[in-house]
This record gives sequence, C-alpha cells and structure tokens, in this order.
Amino acid sequence: MSVYTYDLETIRGEQQSMEQYKGKVLIVVNTASKCGFTPQYTDLQKLYEQYKEQGLEILGFPSNQFGEQEPGANSDVQSFCQLNYGVTFPLFAKTDVRDDSAHPLFKHLTETAPFNGFNTDSPSGKMLNAFLSEKLPHYLEGNSVKWNFTKFLIDREGNIVKRFESTDEPLDMKADIELLL
Repeated sequence: MSVYTYDLETIRGEQQSMEQYKGKVLIVVNTASKCGFTPQYTDLQKLYEQYKEQGLEILGFPSNQFGEQEPGANSDVQSFCQLNYGVTFPLFAKTDVRDDSAHPLFKHLTETAPFNGFNTDSPSGKMLNAFLSEKLPHYLEGNSVKWNFTKFLIDREGNIVKRFESTDEPLDMKADIELLL
C-alpha cells in the first residue's frame, strides 16, 4: 500500500488526497507549538526552501497527543507557524498520530518504518528516552509515534524510506533527502 491512497484534511478544513504529491519526495512530520522540539520548524522550513524546486514537500500534521502541546484551534496553529517560524510548507488539520485513534496514514507509516529507539548518545535522545521510560513507559512499546516531530522520509514512488525520531535534527536528513532528489 502506498501513501497516495490516503485522504487528508488541510489546516483550512479542505479535503485533499495524498495523490497530489505523487512524484515528490516527502517528509511527513507530526508537529506541536508548545514542545521542546518546536524550534525544528526553523530547519524544516530551511529544508523546504532549499529543496522545494527539486521536488521536496514537507507535510506538517499538528497533534495534541503528547502532553497537550498543541491545544489551539487549527487557525491558531497556522498563525503560530507563519508568525514565529515563517512556515510555508503545507500544514494539515490537527491529527491523532498514535494509538487506536491514529489517522490511517500514520498507522501505515509506523507499521512500515518501525521504531528503532532514540540515539541516546545525544543529550536530547537520552533525555526523551529517560522521560518516557519514567513517565510514559507504554509509549516506548511497539512502533507508534513516540513524541512530537517524528519525521518520515518518503520517495517519489510513495515508499517510506526512513524514519527519524523527534530527537533527530531536520538538517541531519539532508544526505538522505539528496539521495532521493
């Protein structure tokens, strides 16, 4: 099954098919406005600006499932992203990305690209792993999205190539993106 089979709701409430992104390299990322990883919007936007003309699309999916770090309405999210980070890549309606209520796209992404742990050599990887181990150990079970800013890299044919966890910086994805462009 390809990512193109899914329908989505944009942040403005319009229905959209993933088919519109056929032939593009995609980064699908769940986001939040009040998270320690929220500054990743800056580097996601840089990647978008650098590679958009070569066929990269970044699709942002705000989610309020992690510590209620995306409490506002869709219009609040859109304003926040534009005003604070200059985000011009497509944003979608607030979306559940884990557990039984997860959008089918995210169920497909996590089934296809399993969780391989956090890089605990990095301070943020060590911190997030310790936090989840202590406070939310069930989050570490299975392949579901573990926290905000989990990123999935998808090739031009709709195949999921690689999963990057919240603690992986967007600019660290450059070499993998360039291979697909």
